[in-house]
Amino acid sequence: MASARADAKGRAARAPLTTRNSVSPPDSSNDRVTPQELRHALEAGGHRFTTQRAAVYDVLAASSAHPTADDVFTSVREQVPDISLATVYKALEAFVSCGVARKLSLGSGPARYDGRTDEHEHIRCLACGRVQDIEGLRPDDWMGGLADMTPFHVVGYRLELEGYCPDCVH
Repeated sequence: MASARADAKGRAARAPLTTRNSVSPPDSSNDRVTPQELRHALEAGGHRFTTQRAAVYDVLAASSAHPTADDVFTSVREQVPDISLATVYKALEAFVSCGVARKLSLGSGPARYDGRTDEHEHIRCLACGRVQDIEGLRPDDWMGGLADMTPFHVVGYRLELEGYCPDCVH
């Protein structure tokens, strides 16, 4: 969930709209935590730090494809052959509860996980299910106007963009 942020005059910064996919190199907006920070976050959240959880985090943080738990499991098994799918699910949920990952429930498919926890949005292909980050989309620009449209005190939002990726456009 994102929160509205703006400058002193109530304007959010504008940036060009771009997407980041699995073939792009990691950039500075990827706030991957160090092993020590992961240990601290897990322990602060009441979870144990294990080498299996570290391997799961490494796979998740290295991916910008927003993998499902099954995708993470398949990748982690290359490094940790005896890891179970249940262990991967528990690790991913521990990361989400500790704030070092996000769980994305997009469309009707399985949940996907994101190692990026900074504020950013996603777009999902309706044909193949591919999910990409969107850089520069600023819903904060219109969040301030919601106060005039509803009696609710808005504290966050979920925004899911849908479309067809370049591989699926007919």
